[in-house]
Amino acid sequence: MNLNGKKGLILGVANDQSIAWGCALMAKKLGADVIVTCLNEKAKGYVEPLTNPENIGLEVCNVEDQGALELLVNNAVKKLGRLDFVIHSIAWAPLEDLHGRVVDSSSTGFARAMEVSCHSFATLAKLCAPHMPTGGALLTMTYLGADEAVPHYGLMGPVKAALESLVRYMAVELGGRKIRVHAVSPGPILTRAASGIDHFDELMQTAAQKSPLGRPVRLDEIASLCTFLCADGASGMTGQTIYVDGGCHAVG
Repeated sequence: MNLNGKKGLILGVANDQSIAWGCALMAKKLGADVIVTCLNEKAKGYVEPLTNPENIGLEVCNVEDQGALELLVNNAVKKLGRLDFVIHSIAWAPLEDLHGRVVDSSSTGFARAMEVSCHSFATLAKLCAPHMPTGGALLTMTYLGADEAVPHYGLMGPVKAALESLVRYMAVELGGRKIRVHAVSPGPILTRAASGIDHFDELMQTAAQKSPLGRPVRLDEIASLCTFLCADGASGMTGQTIYVDGGCHAVG
């Protein structure tokens, strides 16, 4: 497996534990030219010390800002020339909605969670597709809570369920352009975004106990799956939710 000569855009680096960062390092190691994003200028101060030594490009992008995704894609294409793969690894919901019952969630909070965590992937695909002349791969991150009512996952469950459905529709719509679309579903891993979930330590412990492999999934294992899906070896696959969770999804 290699990504020699491929050009990639990866959204969602917050620190060295981010899934997006693991994917960026793996893609770079496999020969790709990569640009990553962080949320804002404050986050840039934490991410630049990671990207600079690796010669990985960095852009600031808050998908809630008007025109931010358009500017991001334009800048990425100017620097890279084209896009062969895009990894969308961003998710967010207001804490007051995330920590409460789904039935108590505000319409505003629900809509913002859906915009950031789901609809931004559709917008990103629309913007990137014209710059993928020979096809490529679009990936996003989901979780088992899209299919099961996982304790404390709350509002993000319905949002991720919508995201997985979106992946299937996008796969159908973009397949004629040889653009493949997948959702990757890792087991619980301690990222900055995940730290906002109530009782997340318990979630990780339960997953490790439930897993047939008897341990949590590692960042490099998630990155390995994502880079495989971006490589030519996965050219016959699209429209799937693919688990990398130690087998948790298979255990009732």
